Amino acid sequence: MTQAVPGSIPGDAAGLYDGLAKLAKIIESARRDIAALRPDEIRQKHLPSATDELDAIVAATAAATSDILDAAEKISAMAEAVGSAKLTDEVMRIFEACSFQDITGQRITKIVRTLKEIESKVAEMVRAFGSLEAAASGTETAASGDGRTGDEALLNGPQLPTNAHTQADIDAIFGKA
Repeated sequence: MTQAVPGSIPGDAAGLYDGLAKLAKIIESARRDIAALRPDEIRQKHLPSATDELDAIVAATAAATSDILDAAEKISAMAEAVGSAKLTDEVMRIFEACSFQDITGQRITKIVRTLKEIESKVAEMVRAFGSLEAAASGTETAASGDGRTGDEALLNGPQLPTNAHTQADIDAIFGKA
C-alpha cells in the first residue's frame, strides 16, 4: 500500500481535481463570453425596443386597415347607388385583402412572445453567472451608445409614436406657427 505524501492529492482525487479545474475554466470562459455579449444591454435596451417597434407596427397596420375599410365601405355604398356590380366585386376584394392585418397581428404577437422568452432566458443566465461587472472586470468596457457610427448613427427610421415629432413641432422649426 502506497502512502500519500503530505500535501499531495491521492490518485482518484487527482482525476476529480483535474475535472473540477477544467470545469472552473469552462465556467470562467462562459462568464467572459456572456459579459462580452452585454446581456444586461440586450435585456434592458434591445429587447424592449424591439417589442415596442413591433407593437407600433401592429398599431400602424390596424389604423391603416381601418382607414382602408372605411374608404371601401364608402365606395361600396357609391357602387350600390350607381348599380355597378363590377365595382362592388372590386370593393369585396379590398375587404378580403384587408384580412392580412389580423394575420400580421397574430404573427407579430408570436414574435413578441418569443422575444419575451429570450429576455427571460437572458435574465436567468445573468443570475446564474452572477454580476456582470464582476465577470467583466477588466475585460470589457460597456459601450456608451448603441455602437453605430458614421451615417448608420444618423439613420433612425420611422419613430415610435412616443418619440416622433408632431406637425406642430416641425412647423415651429420653420416658423410656420
